[in-house]
Amino acid sequence: MLQLILGGARSGKSRLAEKLACESGLAVTYIATSQPLDGEMNERVAHHRARRPVEWGLIEEPVQLARVLRERARADHCLLVDCLTLWMTNLLMLDDNERLSAERDALLECLASLPGEIIFVSNETGMGVVPLGELTRRYVDEAGWLHQALAERCQRVVLTVAGLPLTLKGNAL
Repeated sequence: MLQLILGGARSGKSRLAEKLACESGLAVTYIATSQPLDGEMNERVAHHRARRPVEWGLIEEPVQLARVLRERARADHCLLVDCLTLWMTNLLMLDDNERLSAERDALLECLASLPGEIIFVSNETGMGVVPLGELTRRYVDEAGWLHQALAERCQRVVLTVAGLPLTLKGNAL
């Protein structure tokens, strides 16, 4: 089963994804896409680590997400990817349009063949004003296109607001 959990900053999306992973009854591997490059981001990472069960596996992969999913997905396993917008940001910062397209296409192409349960977490950024600046607008556009393509492929899509899940597609929580 493929699930997409969307929400704004501090909406409860990661907490919900972690709860769903625990409830899956499967072994869980957390795939972290962030690159903690400053003190504030280090604090966020530490907060997430402290919340996760110690028995969960961890893979830190900022760019080659499709490769990791193909290597690690198994029928008896749950992979939790947190988060897609950080992954996309890492690719945008490479300043290589072809790499972003290639990695996104590889991700979308591999989804149908992945066994087990995969839970994706991502920031919903397209509900506000159009941002100033070319890179910021591109980020919002790319995130929106990625979310649409993933939502089409996922069996469940949930929007999380104020810690409350709103199921947009699939079985309600």
